[in-house]
Amino acid sequence: MELEYALYQGDTLLKIGTADELAEYKQVKRKTILFYATPAYRKRTSEKSLRMIRLEEQA
Repeated sequence: MELEYALYQGDTLLKIGTADELAEYKQVKRKTILFYATPAYRKRTSEKSLRMIRLEEQA
């Protein structure tokens, strides 16, 4: 099972999907989409930039 992510621009939810689906949506590489979820990316960008949050499974 692939992990799902939520892609935000500031406080606005853009899309929910797998890393591959979000990469296709933003027309970037999968590697770039996964970078949006890293602490390094958050430090380098403002709060209005793209943010990606991994969604947790409900047990």
